[in-house]
Amino acid sequence: MKLDGLIAAVHTPMHGDFSVNYDCVPAQAEYLAKAEVTGVFVAGTTGECHSLSTDERIKLFEIWGNVAHPNGLKFVAHVGCNNLPDSQSLVRAAVENGADAISAMAPNFFKPPDAATLCDWFVQVIEPEPELPFYFYDIPGMTGVTINTSEFVQLAAERIPGFVGVKYTNPDRDQLSAILNTKGCVPDMLFGCDEQLLDGLHLGCRGAVGSTYNFSAPLYRRIIAAFDKGDIDTAQRDQAKSVEMVSTIAKYNYIPGAKAVMAIVGVNCGPARPPLRYLSSQSVANLEQDLKSIGFFDWA
Repeated sequence: MKLDGLIAAVHTPMHGDFSVNYDCVPAQAEYLAKAEVTGVFVAGTTGECHSLSTDERIKLFEIWGNVAHPNGLKFVAHVGCNNLPDSQSLVRAAVENGADAISAMAPNFFKPPDAATLCDWFVQVIEPEPELPFYFYDIPGMTGVTINTSEFVQLAAERIPGFVGVKYTNPDRDQLSAILNTKGCVPDMLFGCDEQLLDGLHLGCRGAVGSTYNFSAPLYRRIIAAFDKGDIDTAQRDQAKSVEMVSTIAKYNYIPGAKAVMAIVGVNCGPARPPLRYLSSQSVANLEQDLKSIGFFDWA
């Protein structure tokens, strides 16, 4: 299995009281289908996974399982947890609800010290369905787990039957290049840094998972199209717009700001759940004005 194109790391929609708004998910799926993304990555970082209960994540898998494929979207379920029973329950739920693949970040309290220990952990996590396509979610900036991903890829190919690749949200570009230039079977490396997508394309990534693909997929499709045509100047100009957009949203605390953008473009995913910051109506209005000032509504 290989995924290509843009995969939206979807938000978990919330009501004003911070309960999950499952009724919003069909609208998210329809919006993303119209934006021509390839698929959805459910309950990851953007989806506030560690702020959700396991039951909430299982319910999200159920809802996305009902709406992803009818909207032409691949469904990747994030099953990473800090405890084995919940991780395995999420794997079972992913299978039961038709996920095309699962993914998991490293546990971030008791941290695996090396690639072998992390591989041992994932072997146990995927035990309920070892053949299901599996992507390691490499995001050391959030988990605090920095391993030799090149070594992990080699171990996982031998020990995890369903291993297909890595969701690579890791700043080490030399390591990514080395993995993509491995002789033999090259894992599917899904690039995970939206504002640096062009770097990933240059290195050889053909698929990408990101939060801004929720509301600015046309911008990134143009970057990919320009790159494929060899029009690097155009691709770089559009990539610069992405950098400015991400920087603008980040001023308001990134995930709450990105959820506010979803409401602005017509799919109200509500607030971020505490401990993330709550944005006042004035902050949302300021964010919208800032986005207008950089031309976001013209090119995104």
